[in-house]
Amino acid sequence: MSLVGIEAMNAYAGTTFLDVQKLAEHRKLDTSRFENLLMKEKTVALPYEDPITFAVNAAKPLVDNLSEQEKDRIELVITCSESGFDFGKSMSTYCHDLLGLNRNCRLFELKNACYSGVAGLQMAINFILANTSPGAKALVIATDISRFMIEEGGDALTLDWSFAEPSGGAGAVAMLVSDTPYVFQIDVGANGYYGYEVMDACRPKADTEAGDSDLSLLSYLDCYENAFLEYQRRVEGADYSSSFDYLAMHTPFGGMIKGAHRNMMRKMVKAKPDLIEADFESRVIPGLLYCQRVGNILGATTMLSLASTIDHGNFDTAKRIGCYSYGSGCCAEFFSGVVSLEGQERLRKLKIQEHLDNRYELSMDEYEQLLIGSNAIKFGTRNLVLDSNFVAQARTSQGKETLFLKEIKEFHREYEWVS
Repeated sequence: MSLVGIEAMNAYAGTTFLDVQKLAEHRKLDTSRFENLLMKEKTVALPYEDPITFAVNAAKPLVDNLSEQEKDRIELVITCSESGFDFGKSMSTYCHDLLGLNRNCRLFELKNACYSGVAGLQMAINFILANTSPGAKALVIATDISRFMIEEGGDALTLDWSFAEPSGGAGAVAMLVSDTPYVFQIDVGANGYYGYEVMDACRPKADTEAGDSDLSLLSYLDCYENAFLEYQRRVEGADYSSSFDYLAMHTPFGGMIKGAHRNMMRKMVKAKPDLIEADFESRVIPGLLYCQRVGNILGATTMLSLASTIDHGNFDTAKRIGCYSYGSGCCAEFFSGVVSLEGQERLRKLKIQEHLDNRYELSMDEYEQLLIGSNAIKFGTRNLVLDSNFVAQARTSQGKETLFLKEIKEFHREYEWVS
Protein backbone atom coordinates (compact mmCIF):
# COMPACT_ATOMS: atom_id res chain seq x y z
CA MET A 1 0.00 0.00 0.00
CA SER A 2 1.26 3.47 -0.87
CA LEU A 3 2.17 5.78 2.00
CA VAL A 4 0.40 9.12 2.00
CA GLY A 5 -0.82 11.63 4.53
CA ILE A 6 0.16 14.71 6.46
CA GLU A 7 3.91 15.32 6.57
CA ALA A 8 3.53 18.43 8.72
CA MET A 9 0.68 20.55 10.04
CA ASN A 10 0.15 23.71 12.03
CA ALA A 11 -2.75 25.77 13.35
CA TYR A 12 -2.93 29.53 13.72
CA ALA A 13 -5.76 31.21 15.60
CA GLY A 14 -5.06 34.92 15.40
CA THR A 15 -3.86 37.42 17.97
CA THR A 16 -6.93 38.03 20.14
CA PHE A 17 -9.61 36.08 21.93
CA LEU A 18 -12.79 36.65 23.87
CA ASP A 19 -13.88 34.83 27.03
CA VAL A 20 -17.24 33.43 25.92
CA GLN A 21 -18.63 33.22 29.44
CA LYS A 22 -18.08 36.98 29.79
CA LEU A 23 -19.67 37.48 26.37
CA ALA A 24 -22.73 35.47 27.39
CA GLU A 25 -23.11 37.54 30.55
CA HIS A 26 -22.60 40.75 28.57
CA ARG A 27 -25.33 39.72 26.11
CA LYS A 28 -27.56 38.60 29.03
CA LEU A 29 -27.95 35.14 27.55
CA ASP A 30 -29.36 32.18 29.45
CA THR A 31 -26.05 31.02 30.91
CA SER A 32 -27.50 27.71 32.16
CA ARG A 33 -28.28 26.80 28.56
CA PHE A 34 -25.05 28.40 27.39
CA GLU A 35 -22.98 25.98 29.50
CA ASN A 36 -24.16 23.17 27.23
CA LEU A 37 -22.07 24.69 24.43
CA LEU A 38 -18.89 23.48 26.20
CA MET A 39 -17.06 26.58 24.94
CA LYS A 40 -14.38 28.59 26.76
CA GLU A 41 -12.86 31.10 24.33
CA LYS A 42 -13.23 32.25 20.75
CA THR A 43 -10.70 33.83 18.44
CA VAL A 44 -11.84 37.21 17.15
CA ALA A 45 -10.52 38.48 13.82
CA LEU A 46 -9.29 42.05 14.00
CA PRO A 47 -9.96 44.39 11.03
CA TYR A 48 -6.39 43.90 9.78
CA GLU A 49 -6.67 40.10 9.96
CA ASP A 50 -8.30 38.19 7.12
CA PRO A 51 -8.29 34.65 5.68
CA ILE A 52 -4.90 35.29 4.04
CA THR A 53 -3.16 36.42 7.24
CA PHE A 54 -4.52 33.40 9.08
CA ALA A 55 -3.54 31.04 6.26
CA VAL A 56 -0.01 32.34 5.76
CA ASN A 57 0.75 32.55 9.49
CA ALA A 58 -0.32 28.90 9.78
CA ALA A 59 1.67 27.72 6.76
CA LYS A 60 4.89 29.74 7.12
CA PRO A 61 6.50 27.59 9.86
CA LEU A 62 5.93 24.49 7.72
CA VAL A 63 7.50 26.06 4.64
CA ASP A 64 10.38 27.54 6.65
CA ASN A 65 11.26 24.07 7.94
CA LEU A 66 11.82 22.78 4.40
CA SER A 67 15.07 22.90 2.45
CA GLU A 68 14.98 24.88 -0.79
CA GLN A 69 14.86 21.62 -2.72
CA GLU A 70 11.93 20.34 -0.66
CA LYS A 71 10.15 23.68 -0.89
CA ASP A 72 10.38 23.55 -4.69
CA ARG A 73 8.53 20.21 -4.65
CA ILE A 74 5.33 21.91 -3.49
CA GLU A 75 3.41 21.62 -6.76
CA LEU A 76 -0.13 22.17 -5.53
CA VAL A 77 -1.57 24.84 -3.22
CA ILE A 78 -5.23 24.59 -2.28
CA THR A 79 -7.03 27.12 -0.12
CA CYS A 80 -10.21 25.79 1.46
CA SER A 81 -12.67 28.38 2.71
CA GLU A 82 -16.14 29.87 2.69
CA SER A 83 -14.66 33.27 3.60
CA GLY A 84 -13.14 34.23 0.26
CA PHE A 85 -13.26 37.91 -0.69
CA ASP A 86 -13.35 37.58 -4.47
CA PHE A 87 -15.75 35.65 -6.70
CA GLY A 88 -12.99 34.73 -9.15
CA LYS A 89 -9.47 35.21 -7.82
CA SER A 90 -8.29 32.39 -5.59
CA MET A 91 -6.79 33.20 -2.20
CA SER A 92 -4.19 30.51 -2.94
CA THR A 93 -2.43 33.02 -5.23
CA TYR A 94 -1.82 35.39 -2.30
CA CYS A 95 -0.62 32.52 -0.10
CA HIS A 96 1.67 31.20 -2.82
CA ASP A 97 3.26 34.63 -3.29
CA LEU A 98 3.66 35.49 0.41
CA LEU A 99 5.22 32.09 1.11
CA GLY A 100 7.69 32.46 -1.76
CA LEU A 101 6.82 29.19 -3.51
CA ASN A 102 7.91 27.87 -6.89
CA ARG A 103 5.87 29.27 -9.78
CA ASN A 104 5.50 25.81 -11.33
CA CYS A 105 2.54 25.14 -9.09
CA ARG A 106 -1.21 24.55 -9.36
CA LEU A 107 -3.18 27.18 -7.43
CA PHE A 108 -6.89 26.99 -6.75
CA GLU A 109 -9.58 27.25 -4.10
CA LEU A 110 -12.32 25.00 -2.74
CA LYS A 111 -15.56 26.25 -1.26
CA ASN A 112 -17.88 23.74 0.37
CA ALA A 113 -18.99 25.08 3.75
CA CYS A 114 -17.27 23.33 6.67
CA TYR A 115 -16.35 20.29 4.55
CA SER A 116 -13.89 22.29 2.43
CA GLY A 117 -10.77 21.52 4.49
CA VAL A 118 -11.25 17.77 4.29
CA ALA A 119 -12.24 18.05 0.61
CA GLY A 120 -8.90 19.77 -0.02
CA LEU A 121 -7.01 17.20 2.04
CA GLN A 122 -8.58 14.31 0.13
CA MET A 123 -7.84 15.97 -3.22
CA ALA A 124 -4.21 16.39 -2.19
CA ILE A 125 -4.03 12.78 -1.00
CA ASN A 126 -5.22 11.54 -4.37
CA PHE A 127 -2.77 13.85 -6.17
CA ILE A 128 0.06 12.17 -4.25
CA LEU A 129 -1.36 8.66 -4.77
CA ALA A 130 -1.64 9.27 -8.52
CA ASN A 131 2.18 9.56 -8.55
CA THR A 132 2.15 11.60 -11.75
CA SER A 133 4.93 13.71 -10.23
CA PRO A 134 6.89 11.39 -7.90
CA GLY A 135 8.09 13.10 -4.74
CA ALA A 136 5.79 16.12 -5.12
CA LYS A 137 4.10 17.76 -2.14
CA ALA A 138 0.80 19.59 -1.74
CA LEU A 139 0.07 22.46 0.61
CA VAL A 140 -3.54 22.52 1.80
CA ILE A 141 -4.69 25.48 3.89
CA ALA A 142 -8.15 25.60 5.41
CA THR A 143 -8.83 29.16 6.54
CA ASP A 144 -12.04 30.82 7.69
CA ILE A 145 -13.25 33.72 9.79
CA SER A 146 -16.56 34.64 11.36
CA ARG A 147 -17.19 38.37 11.44
CA PHE A 148 -20.21 39.78 13.23
CA MET A 149 -21.19 43.19 11.91
CA ILE A 150 -23.60 45.86 13.09
CA GLU A 151 -25.85 47.01 10.29
CA GLU A 152 -26.63 50.71 10.12
CA GLY A 153 -29.87 51.42 11.92
CA GLY A 154 -29.89 47.94 13.44
CA ASP A 155 -29.35 46.53 16.88
CA ALA A 156 -26.03 45.26 18.15
CA LEU A 157 -27.58 41.86 18.73
CA THR A 158 -30.16 39.97 16.72
CA LEU A 159 -31.89 36.73 17.52
CA ASP A 160 -29.75 34.86 15.00
CA TRP A 161 -26.62 35.90 16.89
CA SER A 162 -27.66 34.62 20.31
CA PHE A 163 -25.72 31.37 20.22
CA ALA A 164 -23.84 31.72 16.92
CA GLU A 165 -21.85 34.69 18.18
CA PRO A 166 -20.25 32.86 21.16
CA SER A 167 -19.25 29.87 19.03
CA GLY A 168 -18.12 31.59 15.80
CA GLY A 169 -14.31 31.74 15.66
CA ALA A 170 -11.48 32.40 13.23
CA GLY A 171 -8.35 30.50 12.30
CA ALA A 172 -6.49 28.33 9.85
CA VAL A 173 -4.88 24.91 9.67
CA ALA A 174 -2.10 24.29 7.16
CA MET A 175 -1.17 20.77 6.05
CA LEU A 176 1.77 19.61 3.99
CA VAL A 177 0.64 16.43 2.23
CA SER A 178 3.16 13.99 0.80
CA ASP A 179 4.37 10.38 0.61
CA THR A 180 6.25 10.86 3.90
CA PRO A 181 3.32 11.12 6.34
CA TYR A 182 5.26 11.75 9.53
CA VAL A 183 2.31 13.31 11.39
CA PHE A 184 -0.80 11.49 10.13
CA GLN A 185 -0.68 8.43 7.89
CA ILE A 186 -3.93 8.07 5.96
CA ASP A 187 -5.69 4.71 5.81
CA VAL A 188 -5.88 4.60 2.03
CA GLY A 189 -9.34 3.68 0.77
CA ALA A 190 -10.88 3.87 4.24
CA ASN A 191 -13.46 6.56 3.49
CA GLY A 192 -17.18 6.81 3.94
CA TYR A 193 -18.83 9.83 2.34
CA TYR A 194 -22.45 10.86 2.34
CA GLY A 195 -24.36 13.93 1.18
CA TYR A 196 -27.61 15.38 -0.09
CA GLU A 197 -29.25 18.77 -0.69
CA VAL A 198 -30.50 20.47 2.46
CA MET A 199 -30.91 24.15 3.36
CA ASP A 200 -29.56 23.92 6.90
CA ALA A 201 -27.02 26.77 6.70
CA CYS A 202 -25.86 29.02 3.89
CA ARG A 203 -24.33 32.37 2.93
CA PRO A 204 -26.91 33.81 0.53
CA LYS A 205 -25.05 37.14 0.49
CA ALA A 206 -21.34 37.81 0.71
CA ASP A 207 -21.51 39.08 4.30
CA THR A 208 -24.65 37.33 5.52
CA GLU A 209 -25.22 33.90 7.04
CA ALA A 210 -28.60 32.24 7.39
CA GLY A 211 -29.87 28.87 8.43
CA ASP A 212 -31.96 26.58 10.57
CA SER A 213 -29.97 25.43 13.61
CA ASP A 214 -32.30 22.52 14.42
CA LEU A 215 -32.19 21.25 10.84
CA SER A 216 -28.40 21.61 10.84
CA LEU A 217 -28.09 19.46 13.96
CA LEU A 218 -30.34 16.76 12.49
CA SER A 219 -28.39 16.79 9.22
CA TYR A 220 -25.08 16.57 11.10
CA LEU A 221 -26.32 13.53 13.07
CA ASP A 222 -27.77 11.85 9.98
CA CYS A 223 -24.57 12.33 7.99
CA TYR A 224 -22.36 11.15 10.84
CA GLU A 225 -24.25 7.90 11.09
CA ASN A 226 -24.46 7.25 7.37
CA ALA A 227 -20.89 8.33 6.57
CA PHE A 228 -19.66 5.88 9.20
CA LEU A 229 -21.92 3.10 7.91
CA GLU A 230 -20.41 3.61 4.44
CA TYR A 231 -16.91 3.53 5.99
CA GLN A 232 -17.90 0.30 7.75
CA ARG A 233 -19.14 -1.17 4.47
CA ARG A 234 -15.79 -0.44 2.80
CA VAL A 235 -13.52 -1.39 5.72
CA GLU A 236 -14.00 -4.98 6.81
CA GLY A 237 -14.35 -5.37 10.58
CA ALA A 238 -14.61 -1.64 11.31
CA ASP A 239 -16.25 -1.05 14.67
CA TYR A 240 -17.19 2.36 16.07
CA SER A 241 -16.13 1.59 19.64
CA SER A 242 -13.00 -0.51 19.12
CA SER A 243 -11.41 0.43 15.78
CA PHE A 244 -10.42 3.98 16.76
CA ASP A 245 -8.36 5.04 19.74
CA TYR A 246 -9.52 8.64 19.27
CA LEU A 247 -12.22 10.51 17.38
CA ALA A 248 -11.63 13.95 15.80
CA MET A 249 -14.81 15.66 14.66
CA HIS A 250 -16.01 18.85 13.04
CA THR A 251 -16.88 20.95 16.08
CA PRO A 252 -19.39 23.80 15.71
CA PHE A 253 -19.38 23.74 19.53
CA GLY A 254 -18.45 21.08 22.06
CA GLY A 255 -21.97 20.34 23.23
CA MET A 256 -23.01 19.37 19.71
CA ILE A 257 -20.17 16.86 19.55
CA LYS A 258 -21.14 15.36 22.88
CA GLY A 259 -24.67 14.83 21.58
CA ALA A 260 -23.47 13.35 18.28
CA HIS A 261 -21.12 10.96 20.05
CA ARG A 262 -23.87 9.90 22.46
CA ASN A 263 -26.19 9.22 19.51
CA MET A 264 -23.58 7.05 17.79
CA MET A 265 -22.72 5.10 20.93
CA ARG A 266 -26.39 4.33 21.49
CA LYS A 267 -27.02 3.24 17.90
CA MET A 268 -23.74 1.50 17.06
CA VAL A 269 -22.76 0.07 20.44
CA LYS A 270 -26.02 0.00 22.45
CA ALA A 271 -23.96 1.59 25.23
CA LYS A 272 -25.28 2.72 28.60
CA PRO A 273 -24.85 6.33 29.84
CA ASP A 274 -21.85 5.62 32.11
CA LEU A 275 -19.92 3.94 29.29
CA ILE A 276 -20.85 6.73 26.86
CA GLU A 277 -19.54 9.40 29.26
CA ALA A 278 -16.28 7.52 29.90
CA ASP A 279 -15.76 6.98 26.18
CA PHE A 280 -16.41 10.67 25.48
CA GLU A 281 -13.78 11.66 28.04
CA SER A 282 -11.13 9.28 26.73
CA ARG A 283 -11.64 9.33 22.95
CA VAL A 284 -13.31 12.65 22.12
CA ILE A 285 -12.24 15.27 24.67
CA PRO A 286 -8.59 15.43 23.44
CA GLY A 287 -9.89 16.65 20.07
CA LEU A 288 -12.11 19.31 21.64
CA LEU A 289 -9.49 21.14 23.68
CA TYR A 290 -8.28 23.49 20.94
CA CYS A 291 -11.77 23.88 19.47
CA GLN A 292 -13.03 25.02 22.89
CA ARG A 293 -10.47 27.82 22.81
CA VAL A 294 -10.83 28.94 19.17
CA GLY A 295 -14.47 28.42 18.23
CA ASN A 296 -15.93 27.13 15.00
CA ILE A 297 -13.49 27.89 12.18
CA LEU A 298 -15.70 26.29 9.57
CA GLY A 299 -13.59 24.52 6.92
CA ALA A 300 -10.60 24.23 9.25
CA THR A 301 -12.40 22.87 12.31
CA THR A 302 -12.09 19.13 11.65
CA MET A 303 -8.35 19.51 11.13
CA LEU A 304 -8.05 21.67 14.26
CA SER A 305 -9.72 18.82 16.14
CA LEU A 306 -7.21 16.41 14.62
CA ALA A 307 -4.30 18.64 15.69
CA SER A 308 -5.77 18.85 19.19
CA THR A 309 -6.12 15.07 19.34
CA ILE A 310 -2.51 14.53 18.28
CA ASP A 311 -1.20 17.13 20.74
CA HIS A 312 -3.20 15.84 23.72
CA GLY A 313 -3.51 12.10 23.10
CA ASN A 314 -1.25 9.28 24.26
CA PHE A 315 0.83 7.96 21.38
CA ASP A 316 3.44 5.87 23.16
CA THR A 317 2.32 3.27 20.65
CA ALA A 318 0.79 4.06 17.25
CA LYS A 319 -2.91 4.88 17.48
CA ARG A 320 -5.71 5.12 14.94
CA ILE A 321 -7.88 8.25 14.79
CA GLY A 322 -11.31 8.29 13.21
CA CYS A 323 -12.15 11.68 11.67
CA TYR A 324 -15.55 13.08 10.79
CA SER A 325 -16.15 16.18 8.66
CA TYR A 326 -19.52 17.80 7.97
CA GLY A 327 -20.32 20.72 5.71
CA SER A 328 -23.76 22.30 5.56
CA GLY A 329 -25.70 21.91 2.39
CA CYS A 330 -24.49 19.11 2.70
CA CYS A 331 -21.56 16.72 2.39
CA ALA A 332 -19.85 14.64 5.04
CA GLU A 333 -16.99 12.17 5.28
CA PHE A 334 -15.64 9.71 7.81
CA PHE A 335 -12.02 8.65 7.30
CA SER A 336 -9.11 7.48 9.41
CA GLY A 337 -5.37 7.44 9.85
CA VAL A 338 -2.58 6.48 12.19
CA VAL A 339 -0.40 8.66 14.43
CA SER A 340 2.87 7.62 16.07
CA LEU A 341 4.91 9.19 18.85
CA GLU A 342 7.13 10.78 16.18
CA GLY A 343 4.08 12.47 14.68
CA GLN A 344 3.09 13.90 18.05
CA GLU A 345 6.61 15.14 18.73
CA ARG A 346 6.79 16.83 15.32
CA LEU A 347 3.47 18.59 15.84
CA ARG A 348 4.31 19.68 19.38
CA LYS A 349 7.40 21.48 18.08
CA LEU A 350 5.05 23.98 16.44
CA LYS A 351 3.79 24.99 19.94
CA ILE A 352 0.11 25.50 19.08
CA GLN A 353 -0.78 25.58 22.78
CA GLU A 354 1.75 28.38 23.39
CA HIS A 355 0.34 30.32 20.45
CA LEU A 356 -3.17 30.17 21.94
CA ASP A 357 -1.87 31.17 25.37
CA ASN A 358 -0.16 34.26 23.91
CA ARG A 359 -3.29 35.79 22.35
CA TYR A 360 -4.49 39.10 23.73
CA GLU A 361 -7.81 39.04 25.61
CA LEU A 362 -10.24 41.63 24.30
CA SER A 363 -12.36 43.63 26.70
CA MET A 364 -16.07 43.92 25.95
CA ASP A 365 -15.59 47.60 25.03
CA GLU A 366 -12.85 46.71 22.56
CA TYR A 367 -15.02 43.96 21.14
CA GLU A 368 -17.99 46.28 20.63
CA GLN A 369 -15.74 48.76 18.82
CA LEU A 370 -14.50 45.90 16.68
CA LEU A 371 -18.03 45.06 15.60
CA ILE A 372 -18.49 48.61 14.35
CA GLY A 373 -15.08 48.65 12.66
CA SER A 374 -15.75 45.39 10.80
CA ASN A 375 -18.23 47.23 8.60
CA ALA A 376 -15.27 48.94 6.89
CA ILE A 377 -14.01 45.74 5.27
CA LYS A 378 -17.11 44.21 3.81
CA PHE A 379 -16.92 42.00 0.73
CA GLY A 380 -16.07 44.09 -2.32
CA THR A 381 -14.10 46.81 -0.50
CA ARG A 382 -12.18 48.69 -3.18
CA ASN A 383 -9.83 51.02 -1.28
CA LEU A 384 -8.99 51.09 2.42
CA VAL A 385 -5.99 51.69 4.67
CA LEU A 386 -6.29 49.63 7.86
CA ASP A 387 -5.86 51.30 11.24
CA SER A 388 -2.80 49.61 12.75
CA ASN A 389 -3.37 51.42 16.06
CA PHE A 390 -6.61 49.60 16.76
CA VAL A 391 -5.84 47.19 19.65
CA ALA A 392 -2.19 47.75 18.79
CA GLN A 393 -0.96 45.51 21.62
CA ALA A 394 -2.43 42.49 19.83
CA ARG A 395 -0.07 42.97 16.89
CA THR A 396 2.92 41.90 18.96
CA SER A 397 1.17 39.36 21.20
CA GLN A 398 2.78 36.39 19.47
CA GLY A 399 6.34 37.57 20.09
CA LYS A 400 7.38 36.72 16.53
CA GLU A 401 6.97 37.99 12.98
CA THR A 402 3.28 37.98 12.08
CA LEU A 403 1.48 38.86 8.85
CA PHE A 404 -1.28 41.50 8.83
CA LEU A 405 -3.41 43.18 6.20
CA LYS A 406 -2.08 46.69 5.53
CA GLU A 407 -4.16 48.14 2.71
CA ILE A 408 -6.70 47.39 0.01
CA LYS A 409 -5.82 49.30 -3.15
CA GLU A 410 -8.13 48.95 -6.15
CA PHE A 411 -9.36 45.65 -4.68
CA HIS A 412 -5.83 44.24 -4.38
CA ARG A 413 -4.83 43.31 -0.84
CA GLU A 414 -1.40 44.32 0.42
CA TYR A 415 0.17 42.83 3.52
CA GLU A 416 2.96 43.58 5.98
CA TRP A 417 5.08 41.55 8.38
CA VAL A 418 5.18 42.89 11.93
CA SER A 419 7.71 41.72 14.52
